[in-house]
Amino acid sequence: MLNFLPGPLLYAISSILLVLNTFAWGGLIFIGGLIKLLVPWQSGKLAMTRAMNRLMWLWATGNGNTLKLVTQIEWDVQGLEHLDKNSWYLVISNHLSALDIIVHSYLLRNHIPMLKYFLKKELLYVPVMGLSCWALDMPFMNRTSPAKLKRNPKLKGKDLASTRRACEKFRYIPTSIMNYVEGTRFTEEKRQRQNSPYRYLLRAKAGGIAFALSAMGEQFTNLLNITVVYPDAPSDIMAGAMKGKLSKVVVRIEALPVPEVDADEYFTNSAYRATFQRWLNQLWRDKDEQIHQLLLEHNASTSCYALHTTEPTQS
Repeated sequence: MLNFLPGPLLYAISSILLVLNTFAWGGLIFIGGLIKLLVPWQSGKLAMTRAMNRLMWLWATGNGNTLKLVTQIEWDVQGLEHLDKNSWYLVISNHLSALDIIVHSYLLRNHIPMLKYFLKKELLYVPVMGLSCWALDMPFMNRTSPAKLKRNPKLKGKDLASTRRACEKFRYIPTSIMNYVEGTRFTEEKRQRQNSPYRYLLRAKAGGIAFALSAMGEQFTNLLNITVVYPDAPSDIMAGAMKGKLSKVVVRIEALPVPEVDADEYFTNSAYRATFQRWLNQLWRDKDEQIHQLLLEHNASTSCYALHTTEPTQS
């Protein structure tokens, strides 16, 4: 443990380690992707995919070890018990920080298949990360805006078709697909700007998981609903962790039945879309209350600890 060192020094150390970890394993994954392109046999391609998933496991492990090195974290995790690395999962979570990706991939790496993300097409051009995600067959989405659809109705359905083509590669190897349904990281400013009805969450967007469920819903074993809380973190959670200022991570994992989504109905019937959105909104209301209770429990335990460690006054 190096958390006795000054915060700026810890930040420098963790930055170097995280970058080196990403470049090392990301570079090898990209090379594996190029080799997979040249392999003519399906069995060979699947073997390369398994090997690259293992490299992603090493990346997630390296990130977790960096956290262990620079900060002393208490992990409060529930819900890992009945997960299976040989199943398919659609995973949703609240989104607070870039640290979420490290936490999720590190905690889940031994319990479910390595996480794959639906990514914006622009992220393909991010050095190392974009190419390694391409090599791992993560779908890069080029979402067609409503305005563009209005101008060119022929584009209707192309996004779903491209999603289905991308997900075809996930049918042969157990896969976990992660979707942050808020679409962006939570901040109080964003919450107020959205006029969000929740205390700790932004509004949930149903389109992303509807795309995934429409493409391969029958293959998912469960929907994993994850709640992550950093009860004592500074406002910049990632920077706080890298400076050794993060002492607790709370994660709750709930395995739910996979909701059915009829693609034709969802993308053509506004009443059908509204019903699905109401289901997701209820899930988000429950999550908001769960976060509230977790924070209350943390504050209560912290107060009790402070009372027990306070020196008695002398009379």
